[in-house]
Amino acid sequence: MTEPIRIKDIAKRVGVSSGTVDRVIHNRGNVSADLREKIERAMEEMGYEPNIAARSLANNRKTVTIAVILPDYRTDPYWEQPKEGVERAAESVRHFGAVVEFYFFPIFEPKVFLTVVSKVLKNQPDAILVAPLFLKEAQFLLSECAQRSIPILSINTQIENAEELDYIGQDSYQSGVLAGRLLNFGLSDGDHAMLVNLDKEVASARHLQEKERGFKDFFKSVEQKDVVIHINVLEDFDDPEKMKAWAKEQLKLFPKLKGFFVTNSRAYKLAEALPSTTYPWAKIVGFDLIGPDLRLLEEGKIQFLINQNAWHQGYLGVITLVNRLILKKRTQRILYLPLDIIVKENVEYYLKRTLESPTMVV
Repeated sequence: MTEPIRIKDIAKRVGVSSGTVDRVIHNRGNVSADLREKIERAMEEMGYEPNIAARSLANNRKTVTIAVILPDYRTDPYWEQPKEGVERAAESVRHFGAVVEFYFFPIFEPKVFLTVVSKVLKNQPDAILVAPLFLKEAQFLLSECAQRSIPILSINTQIENAEELDYIGQDSYQSGVLAGRLLNFGLSDGDHAMLVNLDKEVASARHLQEKERGFKDFFKSVEQKDVVIHINVLEDFDDPEKMKAWAKEQLKLFPKLKGFFVTNSRAYKLAEALPSTTYPWAKIVGFDLIGPDLRLLEEGKIQFLINQNAWHQGYLGVITLVNRLILKKRTQRILYLPLDIIVKENVEYYLKRTLESPTMVV
């Protein structure tokens, strides 16, 4: 039987004291970032596994609290999926002494987001999982977490050059490229396509900006045909009559408008606003497996949905923080999830896959 790897074995390999290795394993500080990385690399290479049972008992004495800050799922159905993923993960890690606390904010109100952040920080969580939709306000949260040494992980939106922030979610730029490629299949030379942001606060939403950049870059690379690209922002997406008037105006302004890319899960709002006479030639690419989008995918009014794996973002976010805080495992700083292409012929597979997702990944 192979002898277990001991702390002193790791210390000998790195050339440090056993006490230094112990501080890294138990996250007690007073170890430089470079030395910590060397010790963690040696632990991984040597196959060191912490005593999980002992860890679990220790954490029964000290609860590890993960604060989860998400947009309110009651006002936007997309956020129900990451919330459910977080809940499933919370059930799986409860026996390790991990507790998840939810904090919700209105999706278009950055000031309220800051109020929620202040409440979270006052409660002094051991880690934070957040969907940082507002760039300026998210940077404030990052700064506060850095000062307080609170690990923080984001889903859905990646903040550029944020070394202290881990990320799990889509590569927004590549999702824009993929949307362009999918839409391109239904377009001919001289046709027009429109990227539609059915959103507010677009100027501060980096994930939407990156999708736009990827979409435009794809069509710049197409040499076989010339497709004219339009970019539009519509903040009145919750008003069906305004949506219909806007859609009618766009079709009148651009008679060759044959394709639409909606940058979030609200593609159904555009599909419902378009005149019935635009089908079947109008092509729509959107995001995510929410009920209204799935219905219109089945009806053929939406051609493609790009699945950003929202459920798995929430689930893996919690599991990653538990792996780091309790099990002391090295985790990836950035984990891009697959961009699944969903059509009506394969949608049942992806829905079933989410329902049958594993209850624990450590």
